[in-house]
Amino acid sequence: MTADNPNQPSAQSHDSLELSETDRFELNLFVETFYKLTGHDFRNYSLNHIHRRLKVRMTKEGLPTLTLLLNKLIHEPEFITDILSDFSIQVTEMFRDPSFFHSFRKEVVPKLLDYKQIYIWHAGCATGEEALSMAILLSEEGLLDRAKIYATDMSLEAIETAKQGKIPLQRMKVYNRNYLLAGGRRNLSDYYSTDENYAYISQQLVESIFFEKHNLATDGSFQAFHVILCRNVLIYFNKGLQNRVHQLFLDSLRGGGFLCLGHKESIFSNTSQDIYQTFNYEEVIYQKKQDL
Repeated sequence: MTADNPNQPSAQSHDSLELSETDRFELNLFVETFYKLTGHDFRNYSLNHIHRRLKVRMTKEGLPTLTLLLNKLIHEPEFITDILSDFSIQVTEMFRDPSFFHSFRKEVVPKLLDYKQIYIWHAGCATGEEALSMAILLSEEGLLDRAKIYATDMSLEAIETAKQGKIPLQRMKVYNRNYLLAGGRRNLSDYYSTDENYAYISQQLVESIFFEKHNLATDGSFQAFHVILCRNVLIYFNKGLQNRVHQLFLDSLRGGGFLCLGHKESIFSNTSQDIYQTFNYEEVIYQKKQDL
């Protein structure tokens, strides 16, 4: 955490003492086997998160034990896709935490006005709703034409969904309320068309975003960004993986750039006060010092 805000909550993994030693052994064996079979590395994810997701999968498959689930994984290669989808973090919505987007609009956007080209990374974007929200916000602020928005997720299925810009229509009432609370300047319905079941986000907005597959646990930096958003993802990682991702963001962020985390997350490195200053304490927005 930063020295100027000692009460800032640190990023917490979802591990707890409720897991027995047997649970931990079986879970570690499962993720180790999954890594060896697929190359997808979940060994540093919160064991509690993995445990919850696998419990749901066991219920769906009618399997009473994790050992039987592991056996299915080993002997049925097509089952890998289901497990990969289970492990992916898919909690998102448009203008999620409206106060964050309102603060971003009022406080961060003015800092971006002087850049001829603005590079933004939504890391762990799930199905893309928050990245689409950013595209709408930047459009209303007259910055979309000079912004390059990259939205990445480890799930190829989620990325393909995001590229469609198709959202179940019943969600739009909540999303419209979020949009207005976030300082929206028009009607959210101006940005999509509908049929009986879905809202279809404007193709211009969808095409303004580069949706790509990227795994925070294993992949490296690919651009120098003015803004990195990774909100409510780090809480699913253990401390070792959190440290790894923080270093990745540090390597990927330009001097003076902004790192935006979730409300239950923070920068907690002992050296963070030498690298970042807290830009907005309530919304967990940090700014990298200019000379770094």
